[in-house]
Amino acid sequence: MNLLLDTHVLLWWLDDHPNLSRQARTAIADGRNLVFVSAAVIWEIQIKQALGKLKIPANFRKVLGQQEFEPLDITIEHAYAVGNLPLHHRDPFDRMLVAQAKVESLTIITNDNHIKKYKIPLINA
Repeated sequence: MNLLLDTHVLLWWLDDHPNLSRQARTAIADGRNLVFVSAAVIWEIQIKQALGKLKIPANFRKVLGQQEFEPLDITIEHAYAVGNLPLHHRDPFDRMLVAQAKVESLTIITNDNHIKKYKIPLINA
C-alpha cells in the first residue's frame, strides 16, 4: 500500500505520540508500504513554526531524513487537481494532500474529519 501522511500524523509519528492509532502506526511501520511525505506538509510545518504556532526541534530536518519516507513533490497536475475538488475543506495544504492522493493513488493517514468527506482511501490516525 502507498501511504500519504497528513501533517499531524507525521508529527505524531516522529514524536511517538499516543494519539496515533495502532492501525496507523502499524501501516507506517510496515516495510511493505511506501510512505510519502508531501512537500505541502513540510511547507505547512515551516510556516507554523515561523509563526510561533508550532515548536519543532532544531534538528527536525535530520530526524525526518532518518525515516524511510519518500518525498512527494507538488506538481502542476496536483495543482490542477485541487481545482476539481469539492469544497469539503478550505485548508489549502489539506486540499493539496487530497489532490495528491487522488492523482498518485495514495491512501491518506489522517484524523481530519473534513478530509474524510472526500472519496479517497483513508486510514484513521
